[in-house]
Amino acid sequence: MKKFRIKIGALLSSAALMVAVSCSDDFLDVPPTGVLAESQLQTLAGLEASLIAAYSQVNGRSNRLASPSNWVWGSIRGGEANKGTDPGDFATINPIQRFENNSASGDMGAKWNGAYEGIARSNSVLRLMQNAAEDVTDADKVRIGAQARFLRGHYYFELKRLYGDTPYVDENVDYGSGLEEVSNNQDLWPFIEADFQYAVDNLPGTQSQVGRVNQWAAKVYLAKVYLYQGKFSQAKTLFDDVVANGVTSNGLKYGLVDDYADLWRGEHDNNKETVWAYQSAAGTGSVNNANPEFDLNFPYNSAAPGVCCGFYQPSFTFVNSFRTDSNGLPLIDNSYNDPANRVKSDMGLGSADPFTPDTGNLDPRLDHTVGRRGLPYLDWQDHPGASWIRNQPNGGPYSPKKYVYTQTEVGSFQDNSSWTPGYTGLNVYIIRYSDVLLMSAEADIEAGDLESARTKVNMVRERAMNSQLLREDGSKAANYKVGTYTSAWASPDMARKAVRLERMLELGMEGHRFYDLVRWNTVQAELDYYFATDGVLLSSSLGGAKFTEKYKLLPIPQDQIDITGADILIQNPGF
Repeated sequence: MKKFRIKIGALLSSAALMVAVSCSDDFLDVPPTGVLAESQLQTLAGLEASLIAAYSQVNGRSNRLASPSNWVWGSIRGGEANKGTDPGDFATINPIQRFENNSASGDMGAKWNGAYEGIARSNSVLRLMQNAAEDVTDADKVRIGAQARFLRGHYYFELKRLYGDTPYVDENVDYGSGLEEVSNNQDLWPFIEADFQYAVDNLPGTQSQVGRVNQWAAKVYLAKVYLYQGKFSQAKTLFDDVVANGVTSNGLKYGLVDDYADLWRGEHDNNKETVWAYQSAAGTGSVNNANPEFDLNFPYNSAAPGVCCGFYQPSFTFVNSFRTDSNGLPLIDNSYNDPANRVKSDMGLGSADPFTPDTGNLDPRLDHTVGRRGLPYLDWQDHPGASWIRNQPNGGPYSPKKYVYTQTEVGSFQDNSSWTPGYTGLNVYIIRYSDVLLMSAEADIEAGDLESARTKVNMVRERAMNSQLLREDGSKAANYKVGTYTSAWASPDMARKAVRLERMLELGMEGHRFYDLVRWNTVQAELDYYFATDGVLLSSSLGGAKFTEKYKLLPIPQDQIDITGADILIQNPGF
C-alpha cells in the first residue's frame, strides 16, 4: 500500500509540473496500463474482486505458518505433534517446539505478516465502499461490508490469541494518516466482538456461493470469542441457537457427517459439518489456491503420497491418548502415558524387522488421524514404518493422515504442477460442527447444565463408534472400542476433564490444542506431561525442553519493533 501511494504521488507531482509548463500537453497524460484505478475498484465488480482477495488471504498464500490450520502454533506447540523430519530442515521450527524462541527468531512474524495482509485487504474493501460507484446499492454495501468485517475479525482473532494485543488498524487509518503511530496498548477483544456482531446482524442465513460466510458462522465465531474471554453466559446463548437452528452457507442443517473418515475426502467438501472452511482447488495454475501450508506434511518416501518431507509427525503422547478402558471410555485421569497404557509402536525398528501392531482397546479416530505401521494408510498401502519416516530418532514413528490425498484423488483433489505433489484441493476446516458441540458443552458446564454437556459429548462419541478403519477384507484394522458416558458426571471438574480430552481426540492435529490449553490454564501441566514422555523418547530433538509461562504468547516480532520504534510497540513480558 505504501509503494502504491508513493507511485501515485510521483505521478501526481509529474502531472502538476507538466500543467505548469504547458496547458496544451494534456494528451501526454495517459493512464498507466496494467494498473487498476481506484474508481474501478469502487464499482460493484471491483468491490467483489477486492472482497475475494480478502478471502484468498485466509490460507496464508504460500506463508506456511500464516494459515488458520495452525499446525505449528496450535498442534506442535500443543504437544499433539512434533516437527518431525530432519533437524536441519525448516530449522526455525526447532526452537518453537522447544519453547526457546525469542523475538528475533525466524518465523516469529509469519502469522503477524499473514494476518495483517488479510486485515489490509479487508480494510481496503471497507475503505473503497466509502466512495462506492453508482452501481453499488445500499444492500450491496451491507452484504459486502459484513463479510469484510467477519474476515477482519478472524484475522484479529488469530493475532490476539497468538501475540496478545497487537496494533488495531481499521479502514480509517492508513500510511500518512496515523498508521505508523498505532500502538498495541488497546485490548483487541472489543474490536473483534464488534466486527463479528456486525456480521451476525447483517449476513444472510445462506449464500449463493458456498465458500462465503453466513450469519450462522458469524454467530459461532462470536460465541467462540466469548468462550475465550470466559463470557460463558453470552457464549451459551449463541451456541444454543446455533445447535437448534444453524445451517451451512449452502443451506444444510448443521450435523455430524456419518463417518469420521469422510470429513477428509474431497468429494465430501462443504458437508453439513462445515461451519467455515477455506475453499481449496487443485489444477488452477497456482498451488496457492490449494493447501500451500501442508506441502511438507507427508510421509518421506517416493512411493508414498506427497513424496516429501516427513514433517508434522504425531507425538507419542497424542497417540497414547486414544487408549480406551474396558467400557470404551477415554482415560480422563491422564494415565494414558503410563507404561501399561501406551500404544505399542515400532520405534527403533526397521521396516524389515518383525512387528505386530497394538492389540489393546483404541478409539478409531486415532487411525483416521495418524499413520501407524501395519495399518492401512488411506488407500495407498499398509504403513511400512521406518521406510516412510525421514528420521525416526528425531520425529518418532508416526505419520500425519488428515488432509493427505488418496490414490483415487490424484489429479482431481491433488495438484501436480509444482515441485511436490503434496498440494491438495481438499477444503480446510476453520470451524466444524463437532467443534461447535464441544465448545457448547464447555459453556453448558460453566452454566451448571452438565447433562446437556454430556449429551453433546456423547453425540461426538457415537459418531466415533461408527467410524472404524477397515481392511480390504472388511475386518477391523485394530481393536476398536468406544463407549458413551452412560452415567451422569459426578462433578463439574469431571465434566471438564471429559470435554477437554474429547476435544483432543476429535480435533487432534487441527491446530486447536495449544490455544485450548492456554485458555483452560492447564498448559503448564499438560506440556510437562508431554515432555516427560516425548522428551525422553525423542531426546535428540526434545531432550531438556520445557514450557514456561512466558511462552503462552509469542513475542512481538523484533523487526516490527525496529521499524516502528520501541516507544510505540510494547514487547510481551519475558522477551
